[in-house]
Amino acid sequence: MSLGDDHGYGGEPGRTSDGFGGSGQTRTRLPGSADADIYGGARRTGRSSSRSLITVVGVVVLLIAAIAFANQGGGADTPPEAADKAPKAQPTAPSGVRPVKGNAGGIPTGYARDEQGAQSAAANYAVALGSDGMFDKERRRAIVETVADAGAVDKLKSGFDADYSPGFLAQIGLSADGTSPSGTTFVNRTVPAGTKVVRYSNDAADVDVWCMGLFGLTGEKSTKPVTSGWFTVSVKLKWNGSDWKVTETSQKTGPTPVTGDNAVSGSDEIAGAVNEFGGFTYAR
Repeated sequence: MSLGDDHGYGGEPGRTSDGFGGSGQTRTRLPGSADADIYGGARRTGRSSSRSLITVVGVVVLLIAAIAFANQGGGADTPPEAADKAPKAQPTAPSGVRPVKGNAGGIPTGYARDEQGAQSAAANYAVALGSDGMFDKERRRAIVETVADAGAVDKLKSGFDADYSPGFLAQIGLSADGTSPSGTTFVNRTVPAGTKVVRYSNDAADVDVWCMGLFGLTGEKSTKPVTSGWFTVSVKLKWNGSDWKVTETSQKTGPTPVTGDNAVSGSDEIAGAVNEFGGFTYAR
């Protein structure tokens, strides 16, 4: 099934603290001061001070040794070469590189011919292919023509047309032309959480996009309330000489985090949020 047809979507509030404890009074003790016993202290001899100093120095030495040991690879069971080969998370911080040069029909286009460009393309194409526009035949075909490689347009069109059949639309509460019942708002939105390059060359790239999605119908009489869920979209891209374009997509469920304990919002609030909050251009 295509993007948008398998959404099953959906912290503990932080505790506040003033960061301080005790009476709020500041007390300064000088060595051998006459008021030492007033606050429960006792005068220290030179010998006890020496022992304390030796103890502190010993702790510092142990800490330095432990840090040095950890930096060598984490122990005898983890050889340095094995640690170097362990998979590492790709940074998600913004690079400052402009992600796209333009757009077509509201879809960002014109990506750089590198891994970052491929990831940005995959994320934005996943959003377009996972939008409510895919449930309208004309809008769906316009989206596919924008994001697909010329050699894959017809195949993707026929595949998506089959996925978004009148029977499927009726099953989720929409009419045959993809419109929602009077008094309801149809919600289908894909929100990328991260991207991962699976394979890359100058002419082709396979990119996974981890997403959260919203899907359902708002309205007092809706039997298909808006839910949220997590899924991964796999996008195969081809460089067509000037941009990255889609040749194939697939989708699987998860990874799915533990559901939080936030109170569920009312149908009107969800509908308002969907209409008031716009989307973004996603970039690696």
